[in-house]
Amino acid sequence: QVRLVESGGGLVQPGGSLRLSCAASGSIFSINDMGWYRQAPGKERELVAHITGGGSENFADSVKGRFTISRDNAENTVYLQMNDLKPEDTAVYYCFEKIRDYRGHIADYWGKGTLVTVSS
Repeated sequence: QVRLVESGGGLVQPGGSLRLSCAASGSIFSINDMGWYRQAPGKERELVAHITGGGSENFADSVKGRFTISRDNAENTVYLQMNDLKPEDTAVYYCFEKIRDYRGHIADYWGKGTLVTVSS
């Protein structure tokens, strides 16, 4: 059984910063892709940032230059550093990790989501 636990969401003023964390635990042999999606009220879920096992990154155009993604493979954790936050960044943020277990089974696992609210 694999579980992802997110932390770091909250209320922040425009221009502020937040750092999200997502830690995986359980039967984990290796982790390839990691990343973050978000879903704003009334909108579809969208990719925010993604990092491969080799360290290649990609970002949504709307967050380029403001958000960074990083990973700690020893801790099975992915981070999203969000700077210069804007009201349009308000959403529930979901982490995902593509995990291979000890049986060789590979699957995408998702966190339950953490709410980020950007408002004055």
